[in-house]
Amino acid sequence: MIDDGTRVMPEPEATGTQRNAASPDSRPGSLSPKSIAAWVLVGLVGAIGWGVLALSRGEEISAAWLLAAALGSYAIGYRFYSRFIANRVLKVDKTRATPAERLDNGVDFHPTDRRVLFGHHFAAVAGAGPLVGPVLAAQMGYLPGTIWIVVGVIFAGAVQDMVTLFFSTRRDGRSLGQMARDEIGPVGGAAALLAVFAIMIILLAVLALVIVNALAHSPWGVFSIGMTIPIALFMGFYLRVLRPGRVTEVSLIGVALLLLAIVAGGWVAESSLADTFTLEKETLVIWMIVYGFLASVLPVWMLLAPRDYLSTFMKVGTIALLAVGVFIAMPTLKMPAVTDFASRGDGPVFAGSMFPFVFITIACGALSGFHALVSSGTTPKMIQKETQVRMIGYGAMLTESFVAVMAVITACILEPGLYFAINSPGGVIGTTVESASQAVTNFGFAISPEALAQAAKDVEETSLLSRTGGAPTFALGMSEIFASVIGGGSMKAFWYHFAIMFEALFILTTVDAGTRVGRFMLQDTLGNVHKSFKDVSWKPGVWLASAVVVGGWGYFLWVGVKDPLGGINQLFPLFGIANQLLAAVALAVCTTLLVKSGRLKWAWVTAVPLAWDATVTLTASYQKIFSEDVRVGFFAQRDKYQAGIDADKVLPPAKNMEEMQTVVTNATVDGVLCALFALLIIIVLADAARTCFKAISNPESAKLAEVPWTESKIIAPAGLFPTAEERAELTAAGLDSGGGHVKEPVA
Repeated sequence: MIDDGTRVMPEPEATGTQRNAASPDSRPGSLSPKSIAAWVLVGLVGAIGWGVLALSRGEEISAAWLLAAALGSYAIGYRFYSRFIANRVLKVDKTRATPAERLDNGVDFHPTDRRVLFGHHFAAVAGAGPLVGPVLAAQMGYLPGTIWIVVGVIFAGAVQDMVTLFFSTRRDGRSLGQMARDEIGPVGGAAALLAVFAIMIILLAVLALVIVNALAHSPWGVFSIGMTIPIALFMGFYLRVLRPGRVTEVSLIGVALLLLAIVAGGWVAESSLADTFTLEKETLVIWMIVYGFLASVLPVWMLLAPRDYLSTFMKVGTIALLAVGVFIAMPTLKMPAVTDFASRGDGPVFAGSMFPFVFITIACGALSGFHALVSSGTTPKMIQKETQVRMIGYGAMLTESFVAVMAVITACILEPGLYFAINSPGGVIGTTVESASQAVTNFGFAISPEALAQAAKDVEETSLLSRTGGAPTFALGMSEIFASVIGGGSMKAFWYHFAIMFEALFILTTVDAGTRVGRFMLQDTLGNVHKSFKDVSWKPGVWLASAVVVGGWGYFLWVGVKDPLGGINQLFPLFGIANQLLAAVALAVCTTLLVKSGRLKWAWVTAVPLAWDATVTLTASYQKIFSEDVRVGFFAQRDKYQAGIDADKVLPPAKNMEEMQTVVTNATVDGVLCALFALLIIIVLADAARTCFKAISNPESAKLAEVPWTESKIIAPAGLFPTAEERAELTAAGLDSGGGHVKEPVA
């Protein structure tokens, strides 16, 4: 049983989770014949989809089969696997008060309607990764990426998010790094704190750079995205002051205003106001820093949660319409299932073999360490009930994975020649349609100069050559699908630019939420030195930590915008590996907690994905450090450019000797940081293994930083829609579907 809040005996059956009967959703229950038939049908749909993908032998197949395989797998995974983890492994307890209920202060801790919180969580975790990573990984063909996206999310990514959210909720919303320090030990904890915070700054700066590049000189995007801020503030006050609890009502108003802002953005772009909203990159950086700071310090109900919730309508709505468009238009997958680049490792989009780099490139669509930061940051401080971790943690990650599947489709329905012309750097394909056509033909995918020119003309761009990064490819594929359903070729340009704006909105929500999470993380770390910082709503700590976080990513972003080879551009190559190393920390913490809390027989749930992720990321780290291939190894690249300097020879992409020296510096810094991050993660893994071995050998010595059980005074459904029993409970308490307090708040 729970002793003093710091020690738990090994069997979870003896903990506070068993003080009261489990929720209706937490009981395994039996399936009716009708339900069995329905789930068998769902399974068949997914199996047939996978069968068609696996058995194709070079012929073009419909993208709809890829969707069928993914959707069928998601449904089975959510219904059965996530339920098993919630019920049998975690034993979620609807009678236990969450930090949002016990510590509610209206700033960081605030019980939030599960629908709004799902929107916040999804918007916070769904950034650039699921949009661009799968597009780049399409270089290997559509099959490797799709398999990892679907299988990876069901057994790794969604599991990490849900389990991290559960354990953080049990610890007053402690950050991932602090949980590592509390549960693994001071050595592994210190390594985790350092690695997690440094990686966090890099991830935020990279995401911010993508947004700046997307919004620069785009009055439509700047206006539409800018308007989401006052709309979100209105929604926040509406729910808090004007009409508390009216989530459906404010949702309808918010969506209407959002659609108006999007349409009005097009009007602004064609009006005399266009110059006002046409901003340079430097100006956008300043505004983003200001916005990030405000989103971090303002009460969570005022701006962050409603804006993320609002953005989710745009994100999920657009992706859902895109899926409908696929089923209507039935576009074919023109990219081969597996390309020769998968085995050769010499692809023009990114260098390296399929293992490990396709898993590193896709990142967020299947498994992302950044998600663990949100699951141990804002979300555990806002969740109403423990029983909601399944819908919010596992469900939001499945939704993001579906975005990644759609990204694969948008890339693979394009002609492969066009795909490689867009995603190959200028140094590989040249700067003219003629040189690009010849280079792509040499890859084995023919496309004429006329076709390349026409593709750019169709979307009203001067050129699509070397539009690397994945975002333009996603936008082009999205325009192809939407134009084939609505408007035809004449609407392709509209849909293309709409997609660019959509991507910027998609990514911005990760920067504002990430900044707040970074603030929590820094405050937790400083709390080990000065106790005042342990109160994450302590005003001096809030302002200081927020300033440090936005100052960190803002500096790298500013330098990166001013210098194409400096700032975050210098650290960009570390993005994928750093993100996946972060996932290793999260899974190590979760595995340690499962073992320490007496759930050894279920530790494989996180230990298996941990073993895979550690193998992949440490292999990739090793290759990036020691590979002699200059396209892969950081130090090999450094040696090549240093030799060029010694020979007084300028090598591309450098244009002069000063840039040559910058490339040498960047490669050296990236190599050293890659080695440092890998070493820190190895320390965390080793210390976690030591802690687990100690807990197994001597269960009585296992101490947990879990807070004592306190009875919850809130009634709220576990899922998006209340069950019959939950509806009866809500009705008896005089509450609507949003739930709420039934007594005075817990002291």
